[in-house]
Formats: sequence, C-alpha cells, structure tokens
Amino acid sequence: MTRVLYLYGGWPGHKPYQVAEEWAVPIFRDLGFDVDETNDIFALDADLTGYDLIALNWNNALLSEGLTAAQEASLLGAVEAGTGIAAWHGAAAAFRTSLKYHWLIGGSFLEHPAGEGVKYPYQVTVTDTGHPITDGVKDFHVASEQYYMSVDPNNHVLAETTFTGEHLPWLEGRTIPQAWTRTWGQGRVFYSAVGHDLDDLRNPDVTRLCAQGFAWAARRGA
Repeated sequence: MTRVLYLYGGWPGHKPYQVAEEWAVPIFRDLGFDVDETNDIFALDADLTGYDLIALNWNNALLSEGLTAAQEASLLGAVEAGTGIAAWHGAAAAFRTSLKYHWLIGGSFLEHPAGEGVKYPYQVTVTDTGHPITDGVKDFHVASEQYYMSVDPNNHVLAETTFTGEHLPWLEGRTIPQAWTRTWGQGRVFYSAVGHDLDDLRNPDVTRLCAQGFAWAARRGA
C-alpha cells in the first residue's frame, strides 16, 4: 500500500485543518493510500525514505521560518531516493529561508497582486492536456489569490494563469505557471498554486488535477 506522510498546519489563514479533514484526507483515502497525518514540523527530522509520498500543506506565519539543515537533508534525501512530493498553495511560501526546499518544489511565492485573501476571480488554463495529471481536467476559474511566483524554468508546466494588469498595469498579459511537475533524483514532484479557499479546492477540476497529481507523484511501483 502507498504510504503518505501528510504535513499540514502553521498559519491558520489557509485553514489547513479544515482542508485536511474535508478535502485532502478523503482524496488520499479514495486513492487507497495509507496516510500518516502530522502537524509537527519535527516529523521531517526522521528517516522519510519509508514513505512513498510526502504531502505538504504547511503555512509559515513568519518569513524568517525555515527548515533546519537536518530536516532539509532528510526531505531532499528521501525524494532523491524515490519518495514523491505533492504540495499546494502556501507550500510555495513555506520555509522561506530554505533555498534547497524551494529548489526541490520548483518555485517560490512572491505576491498576489490583487491582495491577500481578496476575492478576485481568475482563470487557470491547462497547457498540457496530454499528461496523466491533466487527463479530463478542463480550464477552470478560481475565486481568490492569483499567485505570482518565481518558477524554475526546468519545470514541466501543466497549467498557467494570465494577469489582466488591473492591479499592476505592467503585468497585463503576463503568464505564470500554476501547476507543474519535476523530478529530483528518483522522486517525482507535483505542485499546484490553487488552494487559498476551500471552495476553490472543491472545484471538480481542481480536485481531479490534484488527485491525479498525488497519484502521479507517489513512488513509482508503489
């Protein structure tokens, strides 16, 4: 059975406990995964190689927070050995001082031009319709927090969003990836920027994208 370590918690604004109970854990169970849930960042100090997937919905309250050298080494080492990573939304703003963590997941949150938590609908466009993660996923609209990000050009982009320039005129027409995959050693990484609002996560296309992303990222052959 596929073993998952699901780390969530931190800043309460992203409602990590509600997301876990009402969205993430049901998806893992539907996939037939065996989930170990934790709200303790020190879980990353352990040997993580026994897990097939590490799911991250950790949200830092302070920009100065980061992983310890031991935690970073444990996480990166496990992924290099074949453990997958699945992360969404605030995970790209977590552990700000841990540069290798952001290298691992392939990006770092910079800003939401419309404002934090502001209801500002925007579209996410699927750019790779032939990938197993996007199978059956249509373009969809999201209600809040259009992420502007710094993104590794070596990511395999699955979906992107385009800014209108309403809030920052010089961003008009600029596109930013919103979902991607990458590899780190033998491990697979999936990230989606959507997820500030639980209603956005419940969008059937978002749920399908993430469920298929979780399944894709889990250790191959698990």
